[in-house]
Amino acid sequence: MGYSVEKTAKTVEAAVELALRELDVSRDNVDVEVLEEANKGILGLIGNRDAKVKVTVRETKGEKAEEFLNEIFEKMHVDAEIDIEEDDSNVYLTINGDDIGIVIGRRGETLDSLQYLTSLVVNKQDEPYKRVVIDIENYRQKREDTLIKLANRLADKVKRYRKSITLEPMNPYERRIIHSTLQDNRYVRTYSLGDEPNRKVVITLK
Repeated sequence: MGYSVEKTAKTVEAAVELALRELDVSRDNVDVEVLEEANKGILGLIGNRDAKVKVTVRETKGEKAEEFLNEIFEKMHVDAEIDIEEDDSNVYLTINGDDIGIVIGRRGETLDSLQYLTSLVVNKQDEPYKRVVIDIENYRQKREDTLIKLANRLADKVKRYRKSITLEPMNPYERRIIHSTLQDNRYVRTYSLGDEPNRKVVITLK
C-alpha cells in the first residue's frame, strides 16, 4: 500500500498542503481522507478545533506490478529481482535471478501469460491504461534476434527452392516479428493461417 501521513492545520486544504510538502508529491498522486473537520467553536473563540487529514500516496502501476509478481514468485519458490521503468504509457519490468527459466516456459508461453495477468491487475481501476512489458534476463530480445535470423534464412530458402514454407505455431508477438522482418523483402511475402493457439506464419514467393 502507499505511504501515509496525518496532518492538522486550521483548514483541510492547509493540512493537505503540509502533507504534500512532507511526501514531496503532487495532489494528483494522493488520496485524501478528512479525519476531522475544522471547527471555529462558539463565536470563533471557544472550542476551536483544527482540521485533521490523512494523505496517502497512491501506488504507481509499476509498484502494483512488482507487488503482484513478488506474490507469484513467492508461491513458485522463485528468488527474483525486479527492475521497474515506468513512463506515461508503459510499465517495463525486467526480472533477474537464479533458475529463472521456469518463469519463461516453453517458447515464452509462461512469460506471456504472466505479462497478460500482470496487465489485468495493474489496469483494473478506472485510470489511464498502461502497457505492461515483462522481460526475463533479456529473453525477449534474444528471442527476437533468433526469429529475425530464422525469417531471413527461410526467406532465402523459399527464394532458392521456389517452395512455400510453413513455420511452427507462434504467438501473435512472434508472428509480428516474422511479418515485420520480411515485409520489405523483394522476393517473398508472409501471411498467417490457422486458429489460435496453433496459428502459423507462411512464407511464400511473391
